[in-house]
Amino acid sequence: MTRPLVFGVLNVTPDSFSDGGQHFDPDAAIAHGLALVADGADWVDVGGESTAPGTTPVHPEEECRRVIAVIAALVAEGVRVSIDTYHASTARAGLEAGAGIVNDVYGVDPAMPAVLAGSGARYVTMHSFGEPTTPHRYDDVLTEVRDELLRRVDALTSAGLGREQIVLDPGLGFSKAPQENWTLLRGTSVLAATGYPVLVGTSRKRFVRRLVGDGAADRDLATAVTSALAAQGGAWAVRVHDVRSTRIALDVEGAWAGDTA
Repeated sequence: MTRPLVFGVLNVTPDSFSDGGQHFDPDAAIAHGLALVADGADWVDVGGESTAPGTTPVHPEEECRRVIAVIAALVAEGVRVSIDTYHASTARAGLEAGAGIVNDVYGVDPAMPAVLAGSGARYVTMHSFGEPTTPHRYDDVLTEVRDELLRRVDALTSAGLGREQIVLDPGLGFSKAPQENWTLLRGTSVLAATGYPVLVGTSRKRFVRRLVGDGAADRDLATAVTSALAAQGGAWAVRVHDVRSTRIALDVEGAWAGDTA
């Protein structure tokens, strides 16, 4: 089994729930992006808007002001970059700056497929129903999330995207009760069985904090463990804030599985 790729999170925001805006300054953001790679990140996922509950939406022009120069600088250093945005105009600017993946948490911009179609870039479509706290009732969360993601795949391919461009994200922490997130995580293999790459993001999410508390080190340790479990389920990639601990966990899981020396 191939070891999952590691996406290191780079929040170029003043109000991130996880890092308190430590990387809002462009120079600090670039330095942190390079540090993520030094710690073992395969991709750096750059975002200019927090999706934490209660945060204020960011206009695409401001979003671009925050992230495009950072993306260009990291790409110039040979870093593989994804852009975390749900705005088509920001996605287009990010791709022009050298990003190779668009990571879209909401999938609400009707112009997004036209940006991606024919671009060769991958597109992560994440399962959500509005903001993370938007309630939704599931009878069978794993089946319903899988089926909804496959409906989105059909819509995206009808709009011109190649199937090879599409990555699925179950949207852990978005419109799911704590136990439903664990059900989805245990069901990673079911999602991977669709034949599409699966990106799993547990990092510092509220359902993880409920288990281990608010300590950053404990949350990162729990994230590393869940990332290794996602690897066993066939995840294509994991998205994390603390790359080093997850890299170690994935190396151990790979050795356990006999995939590494």
